[in-house]
Amino acid sequence: MDDRPVMVFDGDCGFCRRWVARWRHATGDRIEYIPFQDATDRFPNIAREDFAQAVHLIEPDGRVTRGAEAVVRALALGAGRRAPLWCYQRIPLVAPICEAFYRMVAVRRGVADRVTTALWGQHVVPPGDASAASWFIRLIGVTYAVAFISLWVQIIGLVGANGILPIRELLEAAKPQVGAIRFWYLPTLFWFDANDVALHAVCASGVICSLLVIAGRVPAVALLGAWLFYLSLVGAGQEFLRFQWDSLMLEAGFIAILMAPWTWRLKLSAPPRPALFLARWLLFRLMVSSAAAKLTSGDATWRSLTALDFHYFTQPLPPWTAWYAQHWPAWFQKMSVVVMFAAEGLAPFFLWGPRRVRLIAVCTIVGLQLLIVLTGNYGFFNILALVLCVSFLDNAVWRRAYQQTATPVARGIRWPRRAIATILVLISLVPLSHAFRVSSGWLGILEQAYMVVSPFHLVNPYGLFAIMTTDRPEIIVEGSDDRIAWKPYEFKYKPGDPTRRPPFVFPHMPRLDWQMWFAALGDVSRNRWVLVFEKKLLEGSPEVTSLLANNPFPDSPPNYLRAQVYMYEFTTAAERDSTGTWWKRTLRGSYVPDLVLDATGTLTLAPDSTAASP
Repeated sequence: MDDRPVMVFDGDCGFCRRWVARWRHATGDRIEYIPFQDATDRFPNIAREDFAQAVHLIEPDGRVTRGAEAVVRALALGAGRRAPLWCYQRIPLVAPICEAFYRMVAVRRGVADRVTTALWGQHVVPPGDASAASWFIRLIGVTYAVAFISLWVQIIGLVGANGILPIRELLEAAKPQVGAIRFWYLPTLFWFDANDVALHAVCASGVICSLLVIAGRVPAVALLGAWLFYLSLVGAGQEFLRFQWDSLMLEAGFIAILMAPWTWRLKLSAPPRPALFLARWLLFRLMVSSAAAKLTSGDATWRSLTALDFHYFTQPLPPWTAWYAQHWPAWFQKMSVVVMFAAEGLAPFFLWGPRRVRLIAVCTIVGLQLLIVLTGNYGFFNILALVLCVSFLDNAVWRRAYQQTATPVARGIRWPRRAIATILVLISLVPLSHAFRVSSGWLGILEQAYMVVSPFHLVNPYGLFAIMTTDRPEIIVEGSDDRIAWKPYEFKYKPGDPTRRPPFVFPHMPRLDWQMWFAALGDVSRNRWVLVFEKKLLEGSPEVTSLLANNPFPDSPPNYLRAQVYMYEFTTAAERDSTGTWWKRTLRGSYVPDLVLDATGTLTLAPDSTAASP
C-alpha cells in the first residue's frame, strides 16, 4: 500500500501544472501528485469544488491541509525544507498573510501565470547547476594559473634571497617569537626552506596544479594543492601580497575545493549545494561590501557623485583608456557613479530572486566588471568576480547541458560540507558588519572565530576605494654619480615619463608598481620597505632591477639615490594634441633625501642631505 502524502491539484490549470512540476522536482517521489479530476473517487470526502479552489495535501494519517499550508507542508515532508513551515506555524501573521496571498493568486491564475513567465521564463523547474559547477572549477584553475605565472616572474626580486624583502629574514625573525604555532600564525611551506629554488618550486607547482584543474584531472586534489601553494606565497609576500584579490583568490579557491569531486576526472554532475551557496554568498558579499564601504566612509566625493571625476587618473595603474574616460562630461561621470552603486549595492540582492531576475542581476554585475577591465588594471581581481558570477548560471544558460538535470551529486567527502559552509557563512558576518561600519560585538564568539581563521584567508573583508583619492602623488626614484646629473629609474607600468602611453597590464599584477602607488600616499616612515628597495638599487641587485623597465646604470650602480614626489594628472585634449604627452606633473618635494652606502654597506644620508619628506 502506498503510504506517501498525496497532493491534489487542478490538472486543467496550466499555472498549477507548472508549479506542481517545480514542487515535484524538489520532493521527488516522496510526494504523490495527482490532478483532482482523477482524485474525486479516491477522496470522496472532499468536495470537487474544494479541490478546484486550492491544492490539498492528504497525509497517510488522514491529515488534510489546503492552500499555502499544504505547499509548505509538502516541501517540508518531501524536500526537507522545514524553515517555511516553521515560519508559517510559529511567526505571528505569517500564516494569514500567506493564505491571503494564495487566495489572491488562486482567483487570478491567468495573471499569475504571466507574472511567472516574466520572472522565471517558460520553465519554472530548476534546470540544474552541473555546468555552473564545472565551469566555476575550471575557471578557478585559469585564475590560479594567471596568479601563479604573474607572481613567478617577479617573486625573486620581491622576496628572494637578494630581493627587496627576503622571506628567509622574516621567517628567521618570526620563528623564536611564534614557536610551535608558527604554521598557524603564518601558514606557509617556506618554513621548511625559503631559498630561491623553493620560491621557484612553489610557483611551478602552483602552475601545474592549475593546469590539472583546467584539464579536469584530479580536481579536488589539484585545487587543494593550488590553494596550499598560493597560501604559502601570500605568507611569504609580506607587503607585496596583502591585496584584497589575494585574499579573494584564497577564499574562492577554498570554496572550489568544497565543490570539486574527489575523483580522477571532473565530470558534469550536480554540485554540493553548500559549496554552491558559498560561491554565490561570496559574490554577494564582495559586491555589497564594496558599495557599503563607499557609502558609509563619509567620503564627500561618493556622496556628491563626483568620485569618477578623480578616479581615472588617481587609480593605481591607469591604462590609456582611462585618459579618455577622464574627459567624459561631468553629468556622465555622475550618472556612472549612480550606475556603479546600482550594480554593487542593489543588483546583488536580486541574485536571490526568480531565475530571470537573477540573470539580469548577474548581467549587471558582469557589465560593471567588464567596464572596470576596460578602464583599469586590477590584475585577476575582476576575473575572480566574473568567475563567481558563473556560479549563478544554471544549465539552461549552457544549452547543451540543459537536458542533464538528473545527474548525481558529485562524489566525495560529503558530510562536513554543510557544517563548514554554515560556519563560514556565520563568520563572514563579521567582515560584512565592518563594511557597514557596524560593530561586530553583537556576534559574540564569531568575532573570535574570525580572528582565529584569518591567517588562512577563508573569510575576508572587501571594499576598494572607500575613500577616493583626489590627487596623484607619484614617487620618482633617481640615481646619480655626482649629485649633479640625476637619471630616473623607469618602472614598467606605473606613471613616470609623461610622454609614455599608460599601458594595459591586465591580467598581470605588477606588485612593485602597485606598492609604489600606496607608498606615495604616505611617507617613508610608514613604508620602510622603500629604503630597502633603494639600498638594493645602490647595491645593483640584478633581481631587483629586473622588476624595472630600465636600469640607467647598467655597468655599475650609482653612488647616490633619491626619491622625489611629483603630482601627476592627465593632460587635457588640447595639451596632448600640442605636446603629445599623456601626463603633466609638478614637483612637490622630497620623499627620500640623497642616500649613499657607507664603507660597511649601510644605507645612510649623503653629506649635507636633509631628511625631508612630503
